[in-house]
Amino acid sequence: MRIEQLEYLAAVTQHGSLRRASERLHISQPALSEAVSKLERELGVTLLDRHRSGARISSRGRDLLQNMVEVLEAVDRLRLAAGDQAAQTRVIRLGTVSAATSTLLAPAIRDFRETHPATTLEVINTQQSDINQGLLEGTLDLGLVNVLEGDDPPAELEGTELVHGRPVVVLPVGHPLTAHDEVDIDQLRQEPFVAMRAGYLMHRFAHRLFGADMPPVSYTTDGAELGKVMVAEGLGFTVLPDFSVIGDPLERAGILAHRPIAGDRTAVTLVVRRRPGGHVPQPVRRLLATLVAQARAQRHHGGVGTAPGA
Repeated sequence: MRIEQLEYLAAVTQHGSLRRASERLHISQPALSEAVSKLERELGVTLLDRHRSGARISSRGRDLLQNMVEVLEAVDRLRLAAGDQAAQTRVIRLGTVSAATSTLLAPAIRDFRETHPATTLEVINTQQSDINQGLLEGTLDLGLVNVLEGDDPPAELEGTELVHGRPVVVLPVGHPLTAHDEVDIDQLRQEPFVAMRAGYLMHRFAHRLFGADMPPVSYTTDGAELGKVMVAEGLGFTVLPDFSVIGDPLERAGILAHRPIAGDRTAVTLVVRRRPGGHVPQPVRRLLATLVAQARAQRHHGGVGTAPGA
C-alpha cells in the first residue's frame, strides 16, 4: 500500500469521477484507475462503485474512509513538521442550500481566511439531499441546510443548530403589500410567485402553506440568492427564511422588503452538518467553530434568532 493510492482514492471520492480526479491530480485516468484497483486487490474489498456517470465510494469504502483520512492527515502533519509547504494547503468543500449567505456564511468565510490563508474553501450551492449524500460519501466536509420544526435529522450525520427564524414574504420595496404589517395568504394567491424548485425546503413549505390553491407560479429557481434577485427585478414575490433576507445587501440597499405571513408560526432552523466521529482535520474544525461564532455574533448585534447554546 502506498500513500498516493489513498490520495488517489480520496480525490475520486471528492470529485465524483475518475476523470475529474485525474485532471486535478495531473495523471492519466488509466493510471489512476489501476492504482485504485491495486489498492482494492490488496485490501480485498471494492472501494469504488464504477458507473458510466462516474465513480462513487462503495458502502464498504465508506466504512474505511475515516481510517484512510486519518492516515492522510498523519502524513500531512509529518510533512508539515518536515517543512513541506504543500502540506499546508488544503481544500475544504462546503455544501449550502444558499441560506444566510451574506449574513452568516460570507462573514464566516472572511474570518476563516484570516487564520487559514493557504486553505481553499470551495462553496457548492445545491439541494439538501445532495448535501447529505456528499457528507456521507466524503465529497463534502460540511453542509449548511434549512430544516423545519419536526423534521427528522439523518441518523448518520451530526448537526449543530446555528440560527432560528421564520418564513417571511419577500417583496420589492414599494410593492402594495409592503403597506401591511403582515401579509395574508389569500393576498399572496393573487400575486406572481417566484418559487423554489422541488427539493428545496421552501418548495415544501410553500405547498404546506398554500395547500392545493397555490399562487400563480410564474418562475421556479434554485436557491435563495437567485430568488431574491428575481424579486428585486419585480418578477414576483418569494417565501424564504427571515435569516436569508435580514441584512442581505439588497435589503440594506432598500431594494427588498420582507413581511411576516399572517397566521403562520412555522419555525425554520439553519443547521451545519458533518460526518460524526473520528478525526476531523483542524481546518474543518476551525471553519465549523467560525460558523458557530458568527451565529453568536448575529444574536449580540440584534440579528435574527441564534440557536440556544450555539
